[in-house]
Amino acid sequence: MSKLWLIARRELGATVRSPLGFVVISSVLAIDGLLFNLWALGSTPKYSAQVLYDFFYVLSGTTMVASLFISMRLFAEEQQSGTISLLLTSPVKDTQVVLGKFIGAFLFLALMTLVTLYMPMLIMVHGKISWGHVFSGYLGLLLLGAASLSIGTFASSMAKSQIVAVFIAAAILVAMLLLWMLGKEADPPLGEVVSYMALHNLHFRPFMEGKIHLRDVVFYGSVCTFFLVAATRMLESRRWR
Repeated sequence: MSKLWLIARRELGATVRSPLGFVVISSVLAIDGLLFNLWALGSTPKYSAQVLYDFFYVLSGTTMVASLFISMRLFAEEQQSGTISLLLTSPVKDTQVVLGKFIGAFLFLALMTLVTLYMPMLIMVHGKISWGHVFSGYLGLLLLGAASLSIGTFASSMAKSQIVAVFIAAAILVAMLLLWMLGKEADPPLGEVVSYMALHNLHFRPFMEGKIHLRDVVFYGSVCTFFLVAATRMLESRRWR
């Protein structure tokens, strides 16, 4: 366990100190602030609950995109710099390496996400907010971000460069986002199964509305588990080459 947290702290520190980390967090916060004013608040009067709904919808998009750029360097950068061999020969289990790097990246994403908390508080200037709604929305964002990060971690373990890792992760992410459209065209019960596997539509909207369903938490946890296990297997295959 100590090795896992050592890797996580190292990954978090490396991300915070890297130019990529600064670019990602500054760009995302700037875009979130702009879209909050233009889209969520808008120019027409809205109920506070609707503003929060639109706010979390906007942040879901920037969170997924940020996750891809944060995770692309996890293993691909090691491959580019040639330090992957040191990582593979170290006395650390592959599971600890994958989880440590994932946790470090997730902590950075969580920090970036929670910094935006001042935006919902601005609604209180002219209205009221439900803190339960705020908590639900941010929980959904962290779960969605974790699932996106796990996809990016898997892609980074496959790729030899960070650019390739981003494209692989983006292709998987977009495919999982569009499953709800495919589910609408398929006949039941296949359509329901396909729609259930969509990353955003069915599972994130309840969080936007201030609702927490166990099925949605389990779904995002399952996505994380699947792709992190796949990343571990990919790392194991590199170790035995």
